[in-house]
Amino acid sequence: MLFLLADGEAPAQPEQSPLLTYLPIIVMVLVFYFILLRPQQKEQRRRAEMLAALKKNDKVVTSGGIIGTVVEVSADNQRVTLKVDDNTRIKVLRSRIEGVYEEKAEADSAKKS
Repeated sequence: MLFLLADGEAPAQPEQSPLLTYLPIIVMVLVFYFILLRPQQKEQRRRAEMLAALKKNDKVVTSGGIIGTVVEVSADNQRVTLKVDDNTRIKVLRSRIEGVYEEKAEADSAKKS
């Protein structure tokens, strides 16, 4: 009989807004976007601009680490012919070019050692 008296109604809690319920998830999605996705999109945009601006006599480095000078860009813009040495030319896919090679970076690392 005592347990029936102790089982009284609990005080009514006010209803929470659905926005407050989903707020932590919304915050996590926004943090994920600004920390991971946005920088990746900026890097992809920068890389696409760099590849579109490739022209003859640009010194580039491939994803395999080959350093060469652009001799020709194919008509379909998919392949690039690189001059690696005096009598050596190779064709690589444009997408495999990592970036424009700067001689300064090599000279700076040689000075430090």
